[in-house]
Amino acid sequence: MTAPADPRARSVREPGLAATVALYTLARLGLLALIAALLLMAGTPFVIALLVALIVALPLSMLVFRGLRTRMDVALAAARARRGQERAALRARLRGDEPEPPAGTAEATEATEATEATEDRAEPAGAPQGGTEPTDAGSGDRPERQPDARRD
Repeated sequence: MTAPADPRARSVREPGLAATVALYTLARLGLLALIAALLLMAGTPFVIALLVALIVALPLSMLVFRGLRTRMDVALAAARARRGQERAALRARLRGDEPEPPAGTAEATEATEATEATEDRAEPAGAPQGGTEPTDAGSGDRPERQPDARRD
């Protein structure tokens, strides 16, 4: 089972990773509390009941909550696959292998806004050329190295 491309398009039957982990954790804690309560009603001291409940609840939860564990495994695999795709796309963009992100995505919107902001800061078309720009013919990336006066 693969994750949908758009996280908002997720169906109601497929909760997210956080919800699945929270549900599984609450179910395991509930089982622990149930076993401890049964042992307390049988007259076992609290600490002993809690320790026995911890030991018994682990293997019992693996059997009882098999469906929740499967759902959590699917959610973890989908999250891992999605993160892997995002990481691969980011690495490709950083290397320059991939063109701009598809239109309509948040990344494309940010890139468009950044380009527009850069164009807004540029001089207007009718502005006189020169006067505000440096006159040397250097690359502009870094300052030219000046000869060291201390060397003879």
